[in-house]
Amino acid sequence: MAHRDIEVLGIGNAIVDIIAPADDAFLVTQGLEKGGMALIDEARADALYEVMAAGIEASGGSAGNTIAGVASLGGRAAYIGKIRDDTFGGIFRHDLRSLGVVFDTPSAPDGPSTARCLVLVTPDAERTMNTFLGACVNLTPDDIDEDLVASAAITYLEGYLFDPPQAKETFRKAAQIARNAGRKVALSLSDSFCVHRHRDDLLALVRDHVDILFANQDEIFALYETDDFDAAAAQAARDAGLAAITRSAAGSVLLSGDDKAVVAAAPVHRVVDTTGAGDLYAAGVLFGLSRGLPLAECGRLGSIAAGEIISHYGARPETRLAALIAG
Repeated sequence: MAHRDIEVLGIGNAIVDIIAPADDAFLVTQGLEKGGMALIDEARADALYEVMAAGIEASGGSAGNTIAGVASLGGRAAYIGKIRDDTFGGIFRHDLRSLGVVFDTPSAPDGPSTARCLVLVTPDAERTMNTFLGACVNLTPDDIDEDLVASAAITYLEGYLFDPPQAKETFRKAAQIARNAGRKVALSLSDSFCVHRHRDDLLALVRDHVDILFANQDEIFALYETDDFDAAAAQAARDAGLAAITRSAAGSVLLSGDDKAVVAAAPVHRVVDTTGAGDLYAAGVLFGLSRGLPLAECGRLGSIAAGEIISHYGARPETRLAALIAG
């Protein structure tokens, strides 16, 4: 696939998810904040893995999930993220390439192992994430393929990438290349805890470099330090140009200038695991935007993609999304 053909390029933390059921008592015993994302070291990752229930292993990472979704919808997608030349790294690369995604970032020959996220899913389908970033922290500006970024219609950045110090510069470099080339930059705030950690830097990035902002209600409240949804959403649209904000079962709101779309959540027979819901919502919206579709239709595609992902364990589609939207 030629670089000029790429519709959405994702840049993020390349992570393999280990997903297992847990009850609230287990979270309390382990001192975990329900519904949040905590950064842990390799020793803690190993210790938590030992006491978790049996689960599944699947390639994840927020932007990686989004890009997998774009590809599943039929979009032309690419990815930049750092992995180690180990088993998990090989799995991650294979999983994306098998979907037709361009993923050519070189593997690290040494250093920390490929990142993994231990995801605990409670009976209410809420997910609590514990992330060992591993090789992700070694994503540097040198890993950015400038031609790829400059030619992709939309470059999508995940907020979690703001945690590793080196990656912040990588983030800003990619955003600047895209904007200089007249391309669009999209950002996902990723997690309200992430927003609290980096609020000032994220707000500056949104105002200076971002054209499309993705957030859920908690994240947008954290960014603008308010609990007034309408005010926060309007400010996000002014700062970024286009804001797409999810509200769980209440669906989503998309705002751009005077254009506003309120979109219902897709009906789901049974919610199994909310891991990746926001990622796949972003995939549907980005796919729609890359095809020049109206905001309401972009939101509808996002709802369909999110609905598929929460119907099963794992944050990658089990059903070809292109078939779902065609139906």
